[in-house]
Amino acid sequence: MNYYKDTTNHEDPENIYIGIDVHKKSWSISIMSDYLELKSFSQPPEPEILVNYLHRHFPNARYKSAYESGFSGFWTHRSLQKLGIENIVVNPSDIPTTDKEKKSKRDSVDCRKIARSLRGNELTGIHVPDEIVDQDKALVRCRNKLVRDIKRCKNRIKSQLLYWGIKIPEELDNSYWSKRLRQWIKGLSFDNPSAGLIMEVYLEELESIEAQKKKVEKQLVELSKGRYREIVGWLRSLPGIGLLGAITLITEVKDINRFSSLDKLHSFVGLVPNVNSSAETEKVGGITQRHNKYLRTIIVQCAWKAAYQDPGLFRTYNKLCKKMKANKAIIRIAKKLLNRVSYVWKNECEYKVQL
Repeated sequence: MNYYKDTTNHEDPENIYIGIDVHKKSWSISIMSDYLELKSFSQPPEPEILVNYLHRHFPNARYKSAYESGFSGFWTHRSLQKLGIENIVVNPSDIPTTDKEKKSKRDSVDCRKIARSLRGNELTGIHVPDEIVDQDKALVRCRNKLVRDIKRCKNRIKSQLLYWGIKIPEELDNSYWSKRLRQWIKGLSFDNPSAGLIMEVYLEELESIEAQKKKVEKQLVELSKGRYREIVGWLRSLPGIGLLGAITLITEVKDINRFSSLDKLHSFVGLVPNVNSSAETEKVGGITQRHNKYLRTIIVQCAWKAAYQDPGLFRTYNKLCKKMKANKAIIRIAKKLLNRVSYVWKNECEYKVQL
């Protein structure tokens, strides 16, 4: 049965709106026209099945779809676009939701509200990166994960030694795990072979993850000398920004020209405050919880270095510290550094330090 059939000769085809709630094993689908809610159903997670259904039941229509960003990434978006559907990926927080929908959360409800909001032109899609850049971004994030895993392994070893009452020599007990410390741990003797095996396994795990991290970092260096060479050169001319900071900015931002203003760039990174405004009352809170955690972390780390390397930022930081705490002052420095990032990137030039 066709729910829609184009029997007119109008130049503009009818719009069909599809809300998709994406899951690993199935998709919940809601289909609407400009005036009607047409169909809701569940299907296997395959774009071709959805497209065949649309062509069969709603021929000659213009198909518009949306789904929430999440675990599935952007492969669904790319597949739908190739198959002729105008798809957007949206931030879940940006989808208008009623109080009833919040208290009765189901897949059928979620896909219906996406379709409804899409029909009402209430959704703005997030930026979908090029597939190559997206994979490079995953590599940078992989390195961050490995760094966390290395820290976890080190803490696990120290905790186990502390549990057994074994104290690390004071000259070796620091955050830098030297060869001497590792040799000292390997040289420990235990009455019970089980204890020795535990230390052996933990150390092997640590060294294995460190080897993986070196492989990833080697590839990041290759990227900085390859397709990102020019942009890396511009960004590394800025005080405080090294290779890792530059590659993170490139893969997370992707295209600096997509931000029409510095305020939008600051908001994307997460360097703006929470604002609660009502009538004549306006309350400005702390830094927003909505942010790109990878970008905000790296730009703040770079800001700490830049505050000491750049004379202008150093003077600004000292002035700010007289009025506020250091952790708040550094956010202002990070915003200034981000402004400089935007300038050199958009103008394709190196930064010259102002004395």
